[in-house]
Amino acid sequence: MSERFKRYTIHVVDVFTERPLAGNQLAVVLDAEGIPGDVMQRIAKEMNISETTFVLAPEEPANAARVRIFTPGAELPFAGHPTIGTAWVLFTEGLVPGDALEFALEEGVGPVRVRGEREASGLRFWMTHPKVSFGRVLSQRAAAAAALGLSEKDLVGDVPIQVASTGVPFVYVALTSARSVDAAVSEKDRLGRAFTEGVFLFAALGENRLYSRMFSPHVLDIHEDPATGSGSGPLGAFAVKYGLVPRSSSVSIVSEQGTKMGRQSFVHIKLAYSPKGDLPSRIEVGGSVVPTLKGELSGGW
Repeated sequence: MSERFKRYTIHVVDVFTERPLAGNQLAVVLDAEGIPGDVMQRIAKEMNISETTFVLAPEEPANAARVRIFTPGAELPFAGHPTIGTAWVLFTEGLVPGDALEFALEEGVGPVRVRGEREASGLRFWMTHPKVSFGRVLSQRAAAAAALGLSEKDLVGDVPIQVASTGVPFVYVALTSARSVDAAVSEKDRLGRAFTEGVFLFAALGENRLYSRMFSPHVLDIHEDPATGSGSGPLGAFAVKYGLVPRSSSVSIVSEQGTKMGRQSFVHIKLAYSPKGDLPSRIEVGGSVVPTLKGELSGGW
């Protein structure tokens, strides 16, 4: 490779885990100015993990960076584990002005606030979600269950199959048990006939714990996601809205995801509610990050 080509530092980290080779992988390309958008997409396809981020100079000096997020098949306006993982890389590499533990990253949905907390197990980063919204309800419950390789008896009877979003829409499917969650099958054609969003299926395990999987081969070219931060904020709001997690002024939930695929992740969700509000006034999703690889990405494209 000719020396005239710029080389870009790339980090690979595991997000939503405290041990390496678990959680959700993320590639972070630093100082990505000069990489065209179509090449960013090709690099994400080359990495072939759920998301790759590209760090750019912020448009507003008060923010730490501008971040573009790509799956192997599309650019996203907002995503959870890329936000948390990128924030962790920026902070640990000394690229946050003043070494601040609270800062904003500019994403497609606008500035996303993040904050770091030092804990005994290490540094955990949290991100604040945009406001949650609830969308259409899918009435064809038997067809939806069949698209997941399940039967209607696997669905929680009094909870709708419904779309919710804080920037990236998912359709939420509440199942009766972790066994039902694990029995579900991600098959692109069947999912594409029943759903137009990524499918977030979960079961409540008691004591504010959820067991989750997310399939999106038909939308984001992701067969299954080990941990989905952008979907976990609405997941928490959905679980509280339909009584699967008790409501209080402050709700803390842990969602275990990725276990069936051998990438166990723990996504922490915090919700704040006012006395009269139906929707949470604040949603935060957080997790730990473990570094696994650092290298150089060569230009010349």
